[in-house]
Amino acid sequence: MTVHPSLQTAIDAWTHSIEAIAELVTPLVEGEWSWATDLPGWSVRDVVSHVIGVECEMLGDPRPIHTLPRDLYHVRSEFARRMEVQVDVRRHHTAPEMLSELEYTVIRRSRQLRNESREPDAMTRSPLGEERTLEFVLQQRAFDVWVHEQDLRRVLDKPGNLDSPGAQVTRDHLMKALPVIVAKRAQAPADSAVVFDVSGPVEFMRTVRVDAEGKGTIDGSVSLGPTVTLALDWETFVRLACGRIRPAAVAEQIKIDGDRELAAAVLDNFAVTP
Repeated sequence: MTVHPSLQTAIDAWTHSIEAIAELVTPLVEGEWSWATDLPGWSVRDVVSHVIGVECEMLGDPRPIHTLPRDLYHVRSEFARRMEVQVDVRRHHTAPEMLSELEYTVIRRSRQLRNESREPDAMTRSPLGEERTLEFVLQQRAFDVWVHEQDLRRVLDKPGNLDSPGAQVTRDHLMKALPVIVAKRAQAPADSAVVFDVSGPVEFMRTVRVDAEGKGTIDGSVSLGPTVTLALDWETFVRLACGRIRPAAVAEQIKIDGDRELAAAVLDNFAVTP
């Protein structure tokens, strides 16, 4: 059976990004696999191991039976421990072993997705261990793989695909979190409005409005006299939202107009990935 049309966008984005990852790492020599990325404690090998491991779980493969070392300083939560198992079990794999497993996993997962016959609202287990709709999980996978593609591009100095299908899925995924960031985490006052003006390969302007009850909503209309406007480029937006960098490190790349205290609270609570 053919894939449901509403799932195709996420599948295409995932395919584009995971093939880009394979292209990026195929020519690497052994030492380059150990280069450190923006993710604490994770090398190029570790990022690729994470991608392989999660896709194996989506295929229904059993999780590895593996005890983590006690000295992994970057593992600070149960979620991190869950993610680390698939990474640590591959830490001594050679470059050819990594490439072989990545290629085989992509082939298997691509076949599975081509044959997907479930409805978008079918419930399935996500990589986070939650029961979510199939549509959400596939969007989440496209988002995750694109973000890790960018992690690899930065450390390998191979910029690109900032406007790819994965980037479009990531934009939509991250925008959904903005009302929670502004209204709940940053505790923006009632009847305030925060504008995000993002430029670059993916550009958009969105306004988060906080009503009298403290609930945040988002829309694309221009706000007259917003409480604060945050103007930044797309790559900086992504790195902040995905916790790859702290606001202080990119302060010069963020233009703030309006309530600077609220702007600081928003930026300090901007990371949406675990």
